[in-house]
Amino acid sequence: MYEWIKALHVIAVIAWMAGMLYLPRLFVYHCEAEAGSKQSETFKVMERRLLKAIINPAMILSWLAGLYLAWAGHWFSAPWLHAKLLLVVAMSAMHGFLVRWTRDFAADRNVHEQKFYRIINEIPAVLMAGIVILVVVKPF
Repeated sequence: MYEWIKALHVIAVIAWMAGMLYLPRLFVYHCEAEAGSKQSETFKVMERRLLKAIINPAMILSWLAGLYLAWAGHWFSAPWLHAKLLLVVAMSAMHGFLVRWTRDFAADRNVHEQKFYRIINEIPAVLMAGIVILVVVKPF
């Protein structure tokens, strides 16, 4: 069972990261669209569907499967897991910000420029790299 849950965890993490990397890119393009335009309304639908159909369920599955793996593998005392969990909490916080910005765009209340979202787009990638290194290398 452990290996099946691990496979589910990896699949969920891949889906979560794909969405976390794509949604800020949609925001970059959404910034160019005039509020109320057909293009803006299309971006709103894309952002909402990406968040609700992929990113949210993938995050939940990642957390549930990951916590099971940590429990079943007796990893909770491992220092590398503590560091990984800190980065995963940071990723979850980033997820929360993406939810907020999706709502802002949906209500035509976006206050950020394209450059902001271009920079934000890098945060999940950096966090993901740290998480993968901790899991694979287990440096401490």
